[in-house]
Amino acid sequence: MGPPRRRAAVTLVLALLLDAALGEPRPLWSRLPHPAVLMGRAVDALDRRLNRGGARRLRGALALLLLAGGAAALGWLLARSLGPVAEVVLGAILLAQRSLSDHVRDVASALRLSVPEGRRAVARIVGRDTAAMDGPAIARAAIESAAENLSDGVVAPAFWFALLGLPGLMLYKAVNTADSMIGHRTPRHEAFGWAAARTDDLLNLVPARLTALLLWVLAPRAPLSAIARDARLHRSPNAGWPEAAMARALDVALAGPRSYGGRIGDFPWVHPEGRRDAGPADIDRAVALLWRAWALLLAAALLLALL
Repeated sequence: MGPPRRRAAVTLVLALLLDAALGEPRPLWSRLPHPAVLMGRAVDALDRRLNRGGARRLRGALALLLLAGGAAALGWLLARSLGPVAEVVLGAILLAQRSLSDHVRDVASALRLSVPEGRRAVARIVGRDTAAMDGPAIARAAIESAAENLSDGVVAPAFWFALLGLPGLMLYKAVNTADSMIGHRTPRHEAFGWAAARTDDLLNLVPARLTALLLWVLAPRAPLSAIARDARLHRSPNAGWPEAAMARALDVALAGPRSYGGRIGDFPWVHPEGRRDAGPADIDRAVALLWRAWALLLAAALLLALL
C-alpha cells in the first residue's frame, strides 16, 4: 500500500478512536452548527430555489452536483490547508458511532421505565409514527435504526474516508443528507430527489453489504445466503442487508408493518421466523453488537495502516 493510502488509514484509525471517546459534545454543538446541520441547510436552500417549474429531475441532479461537488471541494481544501490534525477531527465529527450507540441505548433505558417514555425516545431516531407503538414495536424500531445507521453513519463514512480521504467522506455525507431530506417518493420530491436517492443507493452499495458481513462474522448464526434472502425482503436495496444480519444475530424479526404519516404500510418481515417480542434486553444486545462491529472495523483500518 502506498503512503497516501496508508496515511488515510492512519487518519481513519485516529478518527474512529476520537469519535468513540468524545461522540458529539453538547457544549460544542450547542454553540456551533454541526457540519451535518450546515449540509442540511444547503440542501434546504437548493430545494427552495431549484425545486420548481419543469425538468425537476434535471434540476435535482444539478442541485446534487452543486452540493456533492462543493462538499468534496471543501474537503480537499481543508485537507490541503489545515493538515492531518484537522482531517482527524473532521473525520471524527462526521462519524457517528458514539452518538448512535448512546441514542439507541437511551431507547432501552426509556422503555424500561414505560412504553410512553420508550415512544418518546425512539421518536428521536426513527421517522415512522410512534404514537401507537407497543413495547416490541419500539424495540424493533430501535434495533432497525441501530443496524441501518451502523451502515450509513459509521461503516459507509469510514469506507469513503479510507478510499478517498476527507473529500470522499464529505461527499458521502452530503449525498446521504440530501437523500434523507429530499430522497422521498412524495409529490414534491419524487422527481427532484431522484438523483439524491439513486446516488445514495450507489454509494451505500458496498458499505451496506460490508456491514452485514461484519455482523455475520461477529454472530454467524445463519449462512450468508439466508441473510441475502432476508435482505431482499426489505423495501430498500441497501438497508435490508444490515437489518437482515442484525435480525439473524439477535434472532428477532425486524421491519414488518409500520405507520408513516398516519398510513399503515404492509411491509414484509425481515427474518420472519425470528421472535416478534423484542424488548430492552434485545436493544442492549444490539448496542453491544454495534461496538463489536466498530472494534472489527477499527482492526481492519489498523491492518490497512500497517500494510
